[in-house]
Amino acid sequence: MPRLSTGALGFPDFRGFTRSLILWNLGAYFALLILNVVSRPLAGQITAALILDPDAVLHHGWIWQVLTYFIVHLGILSTAFELLSLWFLGSLLETGHGARWLAELFFVSVLGAGLAALLLYLVLPQDAAPLYACWGGIFGLLIAIGVLYADTPFLMFPFPITIKAKYLVAVYMLIALAMLFSAEKVFAFSQLGGALFGFLYIKFSPRRGFALAGSETVYGLRNRYYRWKRRRAARKFEVYMRKRRDN
Repeated sequence: MPRLSTGALGFPDFRGFTRSLILWNLGAYFALLILNVVSRPLAGQITAALILDPDAVLHHGWIWQVLTYFIVHLGILSTAFELLSLWFLGSLLETGHGARWLAELFFVSVLGAGLAALLLYLVLPQDAAPLYACWGGIFGLLIAIGVLYADTPFLMFPFPITIKAKYLVAVYMLIALAMLFSAEKVFAFSQLGGALFGFLYIKFSPRRGFALAGSETVYGLRNRYYRWKRRRAARKFEVYMRKRRDN
């Protein structure tokens, strides 16, 4: 995955939510890998419970799969590419917008990708396929890079070629569109769903995210309530003092 062209050849900071997200995925990958050696049937059951199976979600109520599928990975090379993508993209966005905002963007994109897979199943049930890996979330981060850092040059590592973020994102979107006409249409449609939900989050979320805005609203309501109680107590005290003076 390309990285921000800053002139340095080192990796970005490994911290915050980006680090947690990578460690979650890495831990889940090796846990299932080891479990597959110890007990293949149990590993298969856990994998089936975590990946997004549209039939299981819609007909058996396994709704948690709309979010849990992103921690299931198959293949060391594809997993490494995903985690490097999360590292580069997540680090850049977290530096500029904070861990909470990044977490909301990622999970909203993961949810959007899962819902897109369910929608495709309803329209084309014959093309049903389980969904796994975190590409839906990655495409949400990609669209955020393209919108917020449109003219920032990225280095196409390991090639000495730079490209603006908006053109890079356009290339990924075109690849996903082309994949809609292949056997990988479920993954492609889910990736586009993740990108769409990521775009909607960027456009309509508060500057620092819904969680922080919600907590500020709650604190504001609480403070207004306490001010109202103090004013009420002050009025009662004034009434009491007037009665004392009248007597």
